[in-house]
Amino acid sequence: MSGLPKLNFPAIRLRARRRDEAVEVWDSLRGIYLVLTPEEWVRQHLIAYLISQCGAQPTRIVQEYAVSLNGQPQRADVVVVDDLARPLLVAECKAPHVKIDGKTFAQAVRYNSVLGARYVVLTNGLRHYCCEWRDGTYCPLAGFPDLRG
Repeated sequence: MSGLPKLNFPAIRLRARRRDEAVEVWDSLRGIYLVLTPEEWVRQHLIAYLISQCGAQPTRIVQEYAVSLNGQPQRADVVVVDDLARPLLVAECKAPHVKIDGKTFAQAVRYNSVLGARYVVLTNGLRHYCCEWRDGTYCPLAGFPDLRG
């Protein structure tokens, strides 16, 4: 894991193993090993942050949440659901070298047009953006840059 950059999240401990040429990490939410890609590195850090710093219950975090857009199956990276299993937060994770921009925001907004979550989070592990769907518009939360264009 030494080839992966230090992220702008608190450090986490991951259980890892080498399988053939790939490094795999244990995903405790799904109970399986996953290939450690740069995007997965970011996703695991975001999930750990949501649990340890934001108080999200692990049982309410869904990875690769199915979203149907115009009849086409898509997957939101991370969705946190409320007590009634309704999406509360949708997050889009990108690899650290991928710039978070208006295109990334548009992707998350498309997912959220179906999901109806209150919060949208975008991260590449180095930069984070968070906005709230309020009164029919997306409002950046305090301390987060505006990506709406």
